[in-house]
Amino acid sequence: MEYQTQNRMPKMFMPVILIIGLAVIMIARSAVIIRSGKAGVLYRMTTGVDTTQVIDEGFHLIAPWNNVIVYEVRQQDLFEKMSVLSLNGLEIAIEATAWYQPVQSKLGSLHKEKGQDYLETIVKPAIRSATRSVLGRYTPEQIYSSKRDAIENEIYEETKKILDHQYIELREVLVRDVTLPKSIKAAIERKLGQEQESLEYEFRLQKASKEAERQRIEAEGKANANRILNASLSENILKEKGIEATLELAKSPNAKVVVVGGSDGLPLILGNN
Repeated sequence: MEYQTQNRMPKMFMPVILIIGLAVIMIARSAVIIRSGKAGVLYRMTTGVDTTQVIDEGFHLIAPWNNVIVYEVRQQDLFEKMSVLSLNGLEIAIEATAWYQPVQSKLGSLHKEKGQDYLETIVKPAIRSATRSVLGRYTPEQIYSSKRDAIENEIYEETKKILDHQYIELREVLVRDVTLPKSIKAAIERKLGQEQESLEYEFRLQKASKEAERQRIEAEGKANANRILNASLSENILKEKGIEATLELAKSPNAKVVVVGGSDGLPLILGNN
């Protein structure tokens, strides 16, 4: 009798153990931890993707029959190296970097309409298409030298137009390097060197011209000053100045002879040596 009682005890605990096990599994499936820099999309078994709710970072409890798909929502970078054709049909290699991130408030729509592989299906095709479109409007010389900033900005604007309707935010596009065929690059560098020499020569001419103009103005100023001075000096004023100078010299301790009444009416100073 005692043996039968002991034999029935494990059988009585089996349902309890099973219930506890199922409860642990349910709790484990219900607990969701979203790490920093990430967000989750809730997939309900009954209605599918919930596009109205985004699960932020932290600890969450969900129904065990539902599921959470986790996305990276921090800024990410994409490096692309591609070959494109310029305005005149020459092949150019370009390296560009794009900074992007999903729009967190639209994460449910992104998952439902685009999926987790949106980088390959949306972002990369967008930047490649925009880059080919923009560079196809410029010559190799413009791409290599004078239009780099404008090209970078145009690629950004055209890529952004595409991604704005795809629940993806484009932060920046950076053109890191442009590689031209060696012959074209050498020709452009020769032309740029010649243009630089021409600019330097023109600068020297302008500088010489400005210096000549300065000297002309200075000479004209001196000539005008002399004309004014000559016009103001009468014969009597000159005689008066001569007398004043003679009297000053007469005060000198050096031996001399002052003779009043020279040929022009001015005193004469004669040394006694």
